[in-house]
Amino acid sequence: MKKSLKDQIKAILFDLDGTLLDIELDLFIREYLTGLATSIAHIIPQKKLIPKLIKVSRIMENNDGKETNEIIFKKSFFPMIGYSQEDIEPIFMNYYEQEFSKLKHHAKKKPEARSLMTYIFDEGYDVVIATTPLLPRTAIEQRLEWAGVDDFPYKLITSYEIMKATKPNLLYYKQILEIIGHPVEKCLMVGDEDKDMVAAHLGIHTFLIPSPETKLKPSTPKPNFQGNLNDLKSII
Repeated sequence: MKKSLKDQIKAILFDLDGTLLDIELDLFIREYLTGLATSIAHIIPQKKLIPKLIKVSRIMENNDGKETNEIIFKKSFFPMIGYSQEDIEPIFMNYYEQEFSKLKHHAKKKPEARSLMTYIFDEGYDVVIATTPLLPRTAIEQRLEWAGVDDFPYKLITSYEIMKATKPNLLYYKQILEIIGHPVEKCLMVGDEDKDMVAAHLGIHTFLIPSPETKLKPSTPKPNFQGNLNDLKSII
């Protein structure tokens, strides 16, 4: 295992949930789906909508890189529920603006996250928030605020508006590399799940932060580094 990456890398890619932010992910997702469904329950019954939301998420997960996840969502979801984008989208956006923040009680700041991010930017690295891009940017920005790291000039935040694939598809990582303009050997992926560590298949360095979600597949390359956010600071 390598001892240090200082002077070797130019960009650091961060997963969000479980990495920069402590979060009870299963409870968060369950309440998120329920809340989003409740916001339009006067139009579509919750029992009908939630399975559709899950189905369209699976469709986005199989995105082949030709269109953004947002376009895939809209092409699939609105015909699936039988209502137009014009009817439903304003209600969804109101949910993200007015209700999504209530999910914060499932999350907790990692005290070391902000000091680490300050150090990384002071050192001149390009930083990517490489979170699963199945939600609008506002949902990611709000979770960055919960983590206390929302006010940094990130090179890229991988929201569904711009990404054409999602983890663990390697197309997702290839698109990030194309956008930020750095070769694989100059990048480090930091995360807590197998879908983060698969970036190693492309030659990206990896740093695993173990969490309850950590279940690495035998086919996934062993992480180059492992530890907590303070340990990460010591190698860059």
